Amino acid sequence: MNDWNQKVIEQFRANAGKVGGPFEGASVLLLHTTGAKSGLERVNPMMYLEESGRVFVFASKAGADTDPDWYRNLVANPGVRVELGIDTFAANAVPLVRPERDRVYAIQTDRNPGFAEYEAKTTRIIPVVELIRA
Repeated sequence: MNDWNQKVIEQFRANAGKVGGPFEGASVLLLHTTGAKSGLERVNPMMYLEESGRVFVFASKAGADTDPDWYRNLVANPGVRVELGIDTFAANAVPLVRPERDRVYAIQTDRNPGFAEYEAKTTRIIPVVELIRA
């Protein structure tokens, strides 16, 4: 895990899910995945969208042309663990298909315009994943 992620994770856990810096005021969760090749647990902080009681994360990788490692991990191993505020729960990670993916991504770009920039930077369709409590 890189130092930047580690600092965000520590701040998240010390402040009941609240973090500062570039995530100040954002909805952030910690997603625990199992490495597709290594089988090791990986933890990644990321922004999420909660809509109508559903929780979604976005494999944007800041608009890079490849999916983030955490996304490849959850495709291989969809059983994940989620830290959301002070709550921790097991979940099943389910990538959305179109047109539902497009509908949810549009809500995220309305609330967080940076996600529209990510989409404009890449030719890939940025995956949207629902985290369904197990």
